[in-house]
Amino acid sequence: MHDAGKIMAGLVVFLAIVTAPMWYQLAKGEEPGPPELKIATGNQRCVAPTPYMRTNHMNLLDEWRDEAVRSGERTHVGPDGTAYEKSFSVTCLSSCHSSKEEFCDRCHEYVGARPYCWDCHAEQRADIDPLGGRG
Repeated sequence: MHDAGKIMAGLVVFLAIVTAPMWYQLAKGEEPGPPELKIATGNQRCVAPTPYMRTNHMNLLDEWRDEAVRSGERTHVGPDGTAYEKSFSVTCLSSCHSSKEEFCDRCHEYVGARPYCWDCHAEQRADIDPLGGRG
């Protein structure tokens, strides 16, 4: 077997590449784990329980978009009977998660998600008022 050295070298390089993220985390000295997310408002009520929202919020938002835009259904009734407006900007960003950077972006970066929400929704900036003027 004349290629044993090449095979072993290839395996070592392969293992180094595959385990590089683990070595990188160890070198940084940070504990691996989910990011700490900040809920900036005092609102403790969400449209659905936290475990459901962690895994299904993207489906809920897609359903809201389709129902609100295409069918005109603008009200969502939560499991507890509370009515919410089907609005990403009003219900989600204003009521619960007022800091996109400290909530949405941290989690999406952690899981490597590239949501297309911001293709349609303008990011809320402090220097521009909602009516389009400069603040």
